[in-house]
Amino acid sequence: MADLASFDPTQFATPAFILLMLVEGVWLARHRQEGHVGYAAKDTAASLTMGTVYSLIYMVWKGVEYAFYSVLYEASPLKLGSGVLAWVALFFAEDLCYYWFHRVHHESRFFWASHVVHHSSQHYNLSTALRQTWTPMTHILFWAPLPLLGFHPAMVLTAHAISLLYQFWIHTEAIGHMGPLEWVLNTPSHHRVHHGSNPRYLDRNYAGVLIIWDRLFGTFQPEDERPIYGLTKNLQTYNPVRIAFHEYAAIVRDVLRPNPLRVRLGYVFRNPAWKPPEDSVPAASDGAILRTEEGGRQLPSHPGT
Repeated sequence: MADLASFDPTQFATPAFILLMLVEGVWLARHRQEGHVGYAAKDTAASLTMGTVYSLIYMVWKGVEYAFYSVLYEASPLKLGSGVLAWVALFFAEDLCYYWFHRVHHESRFFWASHVVHHSSQHYNLSTALRQTWTPMTHILFWAPLPLLGFHPAMVLTAHAISLLYQFWIHTEAIGHMGPLEWVLNTPSHHRVHHGSNPRYLDRNYAGVLIIWDRLFGTFQPEDERPIYGLTKNLQTYNPVRIAFHEYAAIVRDVLRPNPLRVRLGYVFRNPAWKPPEDSVPAASDGAILRTEEGGRQLPSHPGT
């Protein structure tokens, strides 16, 4: 299992990533008249930089995750082994954990500050898949149930890596609808919806590999209009550091304003688009600085999110 814990399929897939981006770039260049966004040099460079630094950070952080999950695994009375049935069960369990990880990272601003990085591009292509957070520390608790259920930590990390590998190819406009597979799998069409800033597309299609969780929990939305990619208020920068930390900076600015504690906590943990009721903050005439909608946070698309 120790060898499995150090196995990272994305390292072996890097040459394929590069080749597929080149192929996609040629395809998009030939179909630009159809309205496809395509590649832009600065945007792609920012995405690749974000992905490279993420990989370096995660090389270290993965060890922390493994140690933490090992403690939970040893404390659990359950041990499911590494047989075929255990891997099948893990596939579904890991994918369900991914759904809730992804959904919470959209519905709570504290977690959105990490995940917003992935949505910050106004382009949608394979390089967008590599635009990853530099603060993966917000992820760790969402897979904690798996070692407690008896899945070995090495298996958990491997299943998670395979899920992320799967999600690379769905970041493309080159593939249309995929027929009956759309009912079960997360496809490019479903994920284009997720990256759209169209009002009807916000907070939809959180799937990793299987779209069944979105259908089950009421967050599914088919692609029925062309997506407008990016955020509801887009960043005007390609600076990787600003992309990585802009929402954290916005949270700090909001928390430092002269508001009651419950309002400050709301700015941190409630929906990214949340604003306090007017009667819960000091009046503007008293010198309060009212919150502005900067940082590109997505607006909720349905009640309660």
